[in-house]
Amino acid sequence: MRMGWTAWLLAAGLAWAEAAPPRALVLQSDFGTADGAVAAMKGVAFSVDPALPVFDLTHEIPPYRIWDASFRLAQAAPFWPEGTVFTSIVDPGVGTDRASVVARTRDGKFIVGPDNGQLTHLHDRVGITALRRIDESRHRRPGSEVSHTFHGRDVYVLTAARLASGRLKFEDVGPELPLPPVRMDYQAATEVDGVLRGNVPVLDLRYGNVWTNVGADLFRKLGAKEGDRFRVVVRQGKRAVYEGVMPFVPTFGAVPRGQPLLYLNSLLELSLALNQESFASRHRIEAGPEWSVEIRKAE
Repeated sequence: MRMGWTAWLLAAGLAWAEAAPPRALVLQSDFGTADGAVAAMKGVAFSVDPALPVFDLTHEIPPYRIWDASFRLAQAAPFWPEGTVFTSIVDPGVGTDRASVVARTRDGKFIVGPDNGQLTHLHDRVGITALRRIDESRHRRPGSEVSHTFHGRDVYVLTAARLASGRLKFEDVGPELPLPPVRMDYQAATEVDGVLRGNVPVLDLRYGNVWTNVGADLFRKLGAKEGDRFRVVVRQGKRAVYEGVMPFVPTFGAVPRGQPLLYLNSLLELSLALNQESFASRHRIEAGPEWSVEIRKAE
């Protein structure tokens, strides 16, 4: 009887493992949704596993903007469960000899795409612990060998769907590559003698708020409290684009409409805004590796 019970438990465990739901697959690209490119990728994923849950991070990355793709991955990926598979296709070098890879993050997510800098912010903020080159002789949509301009459909989403569905193990993707992945340089967040320096990685596009990479922990080194006023300088390269003084407040409505404020955004990083207006548009500020910010207490 005991052996029968053990056998039943083993069989039940195997059945549960076989029936375990697939992990989420999350897509990002600069394709937009005006044509059939995104639908084609979802069709490939559906062909791998009709039960695979597929979500969109965004398909509105500006064309060729690897920097934006990198930040959006780092913005979204930490909030997804362990095992989630992302594929990010902002690939101006498609069809060239840049590596096609799968990266594993320190918190157990997988990123599929070209190794062209898209992993920069995840590497710096979360950590990349392993990197493998996709063996395209085994992980490529059949019949696509002569297609060189749509690896998102033919290589990346196929590999990502196989990973997410459990049909492919990370170790079987292809040969391991040395770390770190390809990175883009930018101003790291620092504090020296009461002056914070950092990068403007992205704009809060819909509202025109200017986000920085200066986190709350670093900001606390200035002994800041609500209502304190700070002098802020935003530069593009060496050129000062904006300089002004604004209060540190918890939210937009703490100042009159149209007035500037310094606040912690949803990632708990310092940001600049105008209440109900666009700070970026008024001051002609953009984002990217060449944009930087300095923040210090006002005299």
